[in-house]
Amino acid sequence: MTINFILSRWLLSLSLLITIKSSAQMEKSPILNHIAVYVFNLKKSTDFYQNIIGLEIIPEPFHDGRHTWFRIGDHSHLHLIQGAAAVTDHDKNSHLCFSVTSIDSFIMMLNKNNIWFGNFPGQTNMITTRPDGIKQIYFKDPDGYWIEVNNDTY
Repeated sequence: MTINFILSRWLLSLSLLITIKSSAQMEKSPILNHIAVYVFNLKKSTDFYQNIIGLEIIPEPFHDGRHTWFRIGDHSHLHLIQGAAAVTDHDKNSHLCFSVTSIDSFIMMLNKNNIWFGNFPGQTNMITTRPDGIKQIYFKDPDGYWIEVNNDTY
């Protein structure tokens, strides 16, 4: 074997290793596909997420009357699934969060619909202001799941 042949094989192997490593490093981080929420009354929850939160219903593949899917991002969904045995209590630390343009307009809509809201400690009609200036409120959906709405603009 000549030195040129050995050198060309070595360079080819090195090139292949660099390509493989670069491809592995270029893989994207996982992205959120969907969140599934198990609900007691699908119609009531669907109405809430569509009319109070303002989410867009999208087609779902089951067509069984037990699912409603909503768009919550470019490639992310919220799936409501009928079948929970009852409405239950949930810890506020486990919550869904949506950002709105105007927290004041959103609060007016909650008040118009007689939906209780408060700050994180639970004080009625109060707003939490985070250290970064983002305003947030908390309330429950029909199944007792906590919702945060804030005015984060990213």
